[in-house]
Amino acid sequence: MPVPVPRQRAIPAAECGQAPAASPDSGPSTEQAPPGTNPAENPTARRENPTEKREKTTNETTDRHESTTPTNLTLLLIEDDPGGSPIVPDLLDQSGKPIRVRTARNLTEAERLLTDDVHCILLDLALSAPAPSPARASADGNGDGDGDGSGNDELAVLRHVLELAPRHAVLALTSSSDAERGAEAVAVGAQDYLFRDELDGRLLSRAIRYAVERKRSDSAERRLAEGRLRAQENRRLERGLLPTPLLAGSSLRFAARYRPGRSRALLGGDFYDVVRTPDGTVHAMIGDVCGHGPDEAALGVELRIAWRALTLAGLCGDELLGTLQQVLEHERSDDEIFATLCAVDIAPDGRRAGLCLAGHPSPLVAGPGTPARLLPYDNNGPALGLLPGARWPRMQVELGSEWSLMLYTDGLIEGHVGEGRERLGQDGMVEMVRRQFAEGLQGEQLLRATVNEVRELNGGELADDVAVVLLDRTP
Repeated sequence: MPVPVPRQRAIPAAECGQAPAASPDSGPSTEQAPPGTNPAENPTARRENPTEKREKTTNETTDRHESTTPTNLTLLLIEDDPGGSPIVPDLLDQSGKPIRVRTARNLTEAERLLTDDVHCILLDLALSAPAPSPARASADGNGDGDGDGSGNDELAVLRHVLELAPRHAVLALTSSSDAERGAEAVAVGAQDYLFRDELDGRLLSRAIRYAVERKRSDSAERRLAEGRLRAQENRRLERGLLPTPLLAGSSLRFAARYRPGRSRALLGGDFYDVVRTPDGTVHAMIGDVCGHGPDEAALGVELRIAWRALTLAGLCGDELLGTLQQVLEHERSDDEIFATLCAVDIAPDGRRAGLCLAGHPSPLVAGPGTPARLLPYDNNGPALGLLPGARWPRMQVELGSEWSLMLYTDGLIEGHVGEGRERLGQDGMVEMVRRQFAEGLQGEQLLRATVNEVRELNGGELADDVAVVLLDRTP
């Protein structure tokens, strides 16, 4: 069967971009240069002077600029008029430019004419509905293909168009005696309905503009709702991935502060955890995966979960870090990704601890009458993932009977101080914490004041993730 040829309304020459036809006495056409003006054909042809050349360049630039401006509205009319009489009057958009009209006699033609430059579809609801496919008919169980079991869906053609053009505005066209059908069309998904016997150019032009803007608004609102839903799901997921310390039976007090560097995220590449093993030892860990994206955040979660499992299984020190490095090497997406880590195991009596550093800043400890200071970091080993077969020595440190131990990531110390390039650094952080301890701040208040002051010194949000863990022991 021959492919039907779409019937297109005549478009004014100015609208379709064609030059008007030359009259017999109007001289040669602008589409073809008169003989002798081509320099290749006539070597004696006059060359352009500099002024003409500049004017020509300016005109070409203007033409290119105009060609990139938004085009006129385009309407796709889907109607079957055996007599060929146009039911759509001449249309103008809000700026007075003609609205382009394409006409399709059936849905097959409409599908071919439905290009990206079509802004609105005007559908005659009297158009014959497409025949259902055998698969859809068998799925319905009644052979009508409408899915409602009625066998006579008057809006089947509209449903088909909405499925065919989900991003386009649709106007339904019906008779004035069938207003109920038009209202049902809007309920199904059309932006509005019009009466076929009451069409005029002004009414239709306004309806087209309204339908296009309403479709844009609906699409934007839907995307916004979908974005909010995805954000809520991400936040629930990330909140579930944050650690819950296992300190049942321990006399130590725990506090933590976490601020991811990524905008509107709850989880970054920093990670931490605290657990108490059956022998009464409290194990604390904090780490930092290089980078700031979701992949780094996922890798941080994997390392934290692996650390907890290995710790509860009885591993500690160099053996634990070596196994974590194997996990990192297996799970990372790039061989250059590494992670720093600080692990502390506090003896059951709480007076001493073992410390392992893998390229990570040393913790800070403070006590009554003892100003805040950094724990030794002379035996700091390499970051995880940098050196195969690396070793991480465990250092024994004395804590005393009453102390506060703060573990942190480098996001806390790499913020700037003022408008210059000077950074806070470990020394600046130690002085800050000393002052806050002297002011009587403890626990959550201490961490909140520390992070807030670091942000203020930086002049705004920090670029890197920040994680801080505080463990306190009091008699």
